[in-house]
Amino acid sequence: MGKQKKVRKYAAMKRMISLRDQRINEKDRAKGPVKKKEDPSAIKEREVPQHPSCLFFQYNTQLGPPYHILVDTNFINFSIKAKLDLVQSMMDCLYAKCIPCITDCVMGEIEKLGQKYRVALRIAKDPRFERLPCMHKGTYADDCLVQRVTQHKCYIVATVDKELKRRIRKIPGVPIMYISRHRYNIERMPDDYGAPRL
Repeated sequence: MGKQKKVRKYAAMKRMISLRDQRINEKDRAKGPVKKKEDPSAIKEREVPQHPSCLFFQYNTQLGPPYHILVDTNFINFSIKAKLDLVQSMMDCLYAKCIPCITDCVMGEIEKLGQKYRVALRIAKDPRFERLPCMHKGTYADDCLVQRVTQHKCYIVATVDKELKRRIRKIPGVPIMYISRHRYNIERMPDDYGAPRL
């Protein structure tokens, strides 16, 4: 027996003509992107990340007594657990006057925690604390603190949160205060001679 011839089948889908095809009327034809001629006399802009002028090499010259310390929610809670007076322990750590600052976001976070953290709320409402208003939406304190520290390099951040510490370490010239062995410690703080204190 002989072989049966197979007829090639073409695609069942109809082929579409491109809107730029010459066969389409001029009014229906799609126009290509119009290129603008560059003006040779125009100033060319390019985005270069600006480094703040307060950073001398890697040391922050805006930090000086009285120190402004941004306090996080968990820092207040851990201070209460360790039975540490917030302002006095800060002064013992830095050997200078300290002004603890608390943002509206941190205050909102403490208020949301409820009746269990009423002592932390009473400490946060202390008149020695400086209250910083927030202009952004939402009450996520970590983002607020990172944003504020990025804009203004005059703060020390007091936190025990590992995730927030990791984010702040990426910002140059911002020291971190934390609690270990029932006392406050500071990380990345330059001393009088410019060498970082460990």
